[in-house]
Amino acid sequence: MSSRIIIRGGQVVTPAAVLPADVLIDGETIVGVVAVDSVPWPDARVIDAGGCYVFPGVVDPHTHIQLDTGVFQTADNWEIGTRTAAFGGVTTVIDFATQFPGMTLPDALEARLKECEPALIDYGLHMMVTDLPKDPAKARRALGELRDLGVPSIKLYTTYRPNYYADDATFLHTFRAMPRDMLAMVHCENDAIVTDATDRLVAAGKTGWAYHGQGRPPEAEVEAIRRVMHLAKVAGAAVYLVHNSTGESVRQVVKAQRGANWPPVYNETCPQYFALDDSRYAGLNAEHFILQPPLRPKDWQVNLLDVSRTISAVSTDHCDYTLAQKQEFTDFTKTPGGLPGLETSFALTYTYGVHLPRQHQAQGEAVMPLSLTELARLMAGDPARLFGLYPRKGVILPGSDADLLIYDPAPDVVIRTGDMHTISGYCPYDGLTVKGRVRTVLSRGDVLVENGELHGEPGRGRFLRGQPFVPLAD
Repeated sequence: MSSRIIIRGGQVVTPAAVLPADVLIDGETIVGVVAVDSVPWPDARVIDAGGCYVFPGVVDPHTHIQLDTGVFQTADNWEIGTRTAAFGGVTTVIDFATQFPGMTLPDALEARLKECEPALIDYGLHMMVTDLPKDPAKARRALGELRDLGVPSIKLYTTYRPNYYADDATFLHTFRAMPRDMLAMVHCENDAIVTDATDRLVAAGKTGWAYHGQGRPPEAEVEAIRRVMHLAKVAGAAVYLVHNSTGESVRQVVKAQRGANWPPVYNETCPQYFALDDSRYAGLNAEHFILQPPLRPKDWQVNLLDVSRTISAVSTDHCDYTLAQKQEFTDFTKTPGGLPGLETSFALTYTYGVHLPRQHQAQGEAVMPLSLTELARLMAGDPARLFGLYPRKGVILPGSDADLLIYDPAPDVVIRTGDMHTISGYCPYDGLTVKGRVRTVLSRGDVLVENGELHGEPGRGRFLRGQPFVPLAD
């Protein structure tokens, strides 16, 4: 059987343009992007992409599949998580290994790789560092060894006592120990502000799910972002600020990016922060929306069109707790935080970034829709670059892995929980209408999803060793 495939007649989204073209695949690799019908491959399988966009497969740089926080554990595993991803057009996830107490960084990586073995798609890993040696020389060696093992990125937290929280001294120590070709991801919420707000709510007996957003106010995120960026500047470390949930957070990052003598600063947002707002906490099923950072009031909300040209990724922060876990307690301080999002992220970002702005523009409003190339940058290209996977992943070019998403922009699709492939039993976007649907997904030349059916086998995914961090070109 021939290993050749032609993706025929779609609008192919390359880094430079969107053009009608055929994509030629031989085995696992893209070998050409050529004029339609210009290459005769009589033995090739032809996949008709007429009327569709052909995007690079989504690279989600921030997921939590089979998560164990030391307090809560998601009910999914790597087969379930990567199956969910595939149905959403996600062909690469970058998840996390956690350094639990007593573990070395290589031990933590080895343990996580064992858990990842059932993956259906390719994956990379960041490292949650919780116990770096105090000796500066030993700390530098430990992080250098981690980078050389294919993990060029670490994660730190300004909150979550006692298991993840790091104080400012720990941040400085870690930032100074990092090789310059590593990148630090940081969850930014001022722990003192969160603790104070939560304690006051608890003292007043306001512990229902409706109060979750008030327990983690937006000012906590903004302050922590400013502080972390300053500490990174002092130490000369490159940082990537995860899940920005407010427009003000992004504005603070832009100030640093445009300032003199700053080390590289990058950031991301997630669909929940531009598609949903904190009014969900006042309605039915408020437990569906418990996450950290929480959904924000409309006047704090992220506007995707405002931030799209100043962020480097739209991720999901996917976290697949079941409805039973969400409903075990009615106290927001005891409810596990996180939302499933891998299956809906691309459709939501296309809808809010491309389709709806085009509608408003057609009605005479002064809005600038996201270009298709910009959408591909945010959901594939820049994540792959930042975490050392480009150009193998994140782009449609000769020599790249044949990871492709064929997206039909025509239908109006209502998101329904019953259509999802997560284990959660709920979907935070249930009832929202998106424009378009994932038609076909290829992973390294294998047709993984087609006509709503999954064709891949568990265990086909591969660990991707990330190359050392290189700053994005201006």
